[in-house]
Amino acid sequence: MTAVPLGLPRRLVEFTLDGETVRAPEGSTILDACRAEGKDVPTLCQGDTLTPKNACRVCVVEVEGARTLAPACSRRAEPGMSVRTDSERTRHSRKVVLELLASSVDMSTTPGVAGWIEEYGAEPGRFGPDAARVEEDPKVDNELYVRDYGKCILCYKCVDACGEQWQNTFAIAVAGRGFDARISTEHAAPLTDSACVYCGNCIEVCPTGALSFKSEFDMRAAGTWDESAQTETTTVCAYCGVGCNVTLHVQDNDIVKVTSPHDNPVTHGNLCIKGRFGFAHVQNRD
Repeated sequence: MTAVPLGLPRRLVEFTLDGETVRAPEGSTILDACRAEGKDVPTLCQGDTLTPKNACRVCVVEVEGARTLAPACSRRAEPGMSVRTDSERTRHSRKVVLELLASSVDMSTTPGVAGWIEEYGAEPGRFGPDAARVEEDPKVDNELYVRDYGKCILCYKCVDACGEQWQNTFAIAVAGRGFDARISTEHAAPLTDSACVYCGNCIEVCPTGALSFKSEFDMRAAGTWDESAQTETTTVCAYCGVGCNVTLHVQDNDIVKVTSPHDNPVTHGNLCIKGRFGFAHVQNRD
């Protein structure tokens, strides 16, 4: 059983959300309040274990009196404010954002995006076949994980997870400017020659599949990856005495990847190389 710290009680902030009066704990974001009220606001760069970066702009909402749309993932709920999450202006903004993203990168492995494109009537193909697009072959330079920048939306979550917010390894950063901006190792060196410690915490936060387990990459290429056939079992990593929770994703009686619960007070979804990738011995049948 996971022990969850209760923390100090917080005062409630009352405001209007889509015409209805709601209350949220002080310090909550508009997105927190929306989720508490069961409202579906799309997000890509938002991560429950990271500080919001406001990069994708797909979660924007309309705050009465504000000149510009506000990102729901970072804007705090304030007393007396009036927020509209599904106005014509917000729907148009999300439509354009989705069109720009889906026309420039491959979002076929981004959870939920196909439904959002349909919901907001986005037409990524309207820019034509000559629209600028990131076309890169996946970088497969190690046996643990794959970097496919043709799916990267530059949300910076991997950079934050690798850097000061979690791992403090700083193996990857943003290189280049404008449309040439890329997530890269120092001097674009192979991952094996970089400062990477292969914790895989960048994979944990990647929203599009630009970073993925080598096992998942290989299975998708072979056409055998089937999330509907996978089971998830959370247990305790046995490699050391820290007691990190690991969630084993199993398909056809084989572990295909390992994640960690984001609400675990010890790991917050993060693992080391042994917890993340050291599962091969479990299914060694020799």
